[in-house]
Amino acid sequence: MSQFDHTKYRPFTVIKNPNRRWPSKQITRAPTWCAVDLRDGNQALIEPMNISQKQKMWALLIKLGFKEIEIGFPSASQPDFDFCRWLIEENQIPSDVKIQALTQARPELIERTYEALKGAKQAIVHVYNSTSPVQREKVFKLDKQGIIAIATTGAQKVLDESKKFPNTQWYFEYSPESFSSTEIDFSIEVCNAVINVWQPTPEHKIILNLPATVECATPNVFADQIELFCDAINQRHCVIISLHTHNDRGCGIAAAELGLMAGADRIEGTLMGNGERTGNMDLVAMAMNLYSQGINPQLDLSNADEIVRTVTECTQIATHPRHPWFGELVFTAFSGSHQDAIRKCLAQQKSGEPWDVAYLPIDPKDLGRDYQSVIRVNSQSGKGGVAYILEQDYGLQLPRWLQIEASRKVQAHAEKETIEVAPEKIWEIIQSAFMLTDETQQLSNYHLTHNGKQEHIRATLISNDKQQTQQIINGQGDGALSAFCDAIKNHFGFQLEIVHYHQHAIGSGTGASAMGYVQVKINDKRYCGIAKNRDVMSANLNAILVCVKQALDDVAFKHSNQALSS
Repeated sequence: MSQFDHTKYRPFTVIKNPNRRWPSKQITRAPTWCAVDLRDGNQALIEPMNISQKQKMWALLIKLGFKEIEIGFPSASQPDFDFCRWLIEENQIPSDVKIQALTQARPELIERTYEALKGAKQAIVHVYNSTSPVQREKVFKLDKQGIIAIATTGAQKVLDESKKFPNTQWYFEYSPESFSSTEIDFSIEVCNAVINVWQPTPEHKIILNLPATVECATPNVFADQIELFCDAINQRHCVIISLHTHNDRGCGIAAAELGLMAGADRIEGTLMGNGERTGNMDLVAMAMNLYSQGINPQLDLSNADEIVRTVTECTQIATHPRHPWFGELVFTAFSGSHQDAIRKCLAQQKSGEPWDVAYLPIDPKDLGRDYQSVIRVNSQSGKGGVAYILEQDYGLQLPRWLQIEASRKVQAHAEKETIEVAPEKIWEIIQSAFMLTDETQQLSNYHLTHNGKQEHIRATLISNDKQQTQQIINGQGDGALSAFCDAIKNHFGFQLEIVHYHQHAIGSGTGASAMGYVQVKINDKRYCGIAKNRDVMSANLNAILVCVKQALDDVAFKHSNQALSS
């Protein structure tokens, strides 16, 4: 018998719901969001975030507008405990933000959780235990009453410990883990038992979080479960129904959306969908789904590049170029008919009117993107061929975003000359377009100093002319590249933002050198630069100088045209 045998699996149980109402419902407002990147997202990483990465992720979540953030599992992890204490002791939590800490329903872990949260102005204690048949029978070997006892004992301990810290505004959350795999009647029974312990009121509601810990059915089945639960749970007006979906079947967002239609109030998830196995529900994608329908997502997602860059830095997981809404290629058309339709629609789109452009569900500018990457005159083979020759013949490993720009330059030459472009010519085009020449200004030397959280740079620029003119520039920032951008801004008056950067070594041993690639936004226009140097940092800094040179040339050209027209 083949190992690929479907007969060893059982289909999910169909939910009988004669009073089904959710299919005719419409989402009209954003739910309450809770970001779990620092807990569920972090525990799924091969290398968990270090303190610096956690701080960056926290700062991003705050900047985006999240008001509820699960910061970890402090009772089970010393790094999570220490991060929680840093947030509180260093006054990092805005007054309108609730931090949330997860704990198993075990007395000693609950006590440790309150120890971690001591001093917080307001906090959510999130307690859980497993309820599904497979967990009951094979893991805990308990009957239903044994599972209920774990839940209620834990809930009582959460309540008792909260009374020891009266200066904190406490909120309680309970999750019947694997809700989607638990009999609906039993889920209701367990949660009602927890409600009896906590005694919520309309003024002080509790959160009942219903996880699809493992997504095991189609989204409509999950929606049926949520609607039945909402209809049957005691004191519904005193309860916030929260959803925590995963993406095992690729339907985490759909399940969350249908769950909202079925009566839920709150959504837990992560940025870009990082999480256990195939990931958590993607907060960015779901929020953008609402945004594209004219609904305020209550989150500021206007700088897609910053979000992608920060999440990548913190998780060490690259964003797929086809990722919904935020992928590098989601607004790009390679098909000629698509390009023509987009071009014609953009020409007719008027400011202040509803967005109506073929193949573009939203305006890329809303996410900080531009139209430069929307219509491209190239082919997949062209892009791949250019990248292959540059790597094989010259050692350049172009990142994807630079492959696109490089192929555009090469394709333009090919279309003009109508001949095959030799490797030597490709290299010449790349050097001319993206690299420093003998006549351009280059970095002579630089010196970095560290002061607290800031890097300070003092750099010497030299012009390769007869006078060998030298210029000293100074700047500061969170890192060396940020400090150098600040120095450029101080000297040239440009506002710089690094959109992408990439680097690698060429060769090995004492003779090795480094390649640096950057994409920089200057005065709302993107420029790409490539540089080779003795070390990675020097290569990156010189690559930034390439972009500055391009921007200066653009300014000079603009002034020249203005002079001619006058």
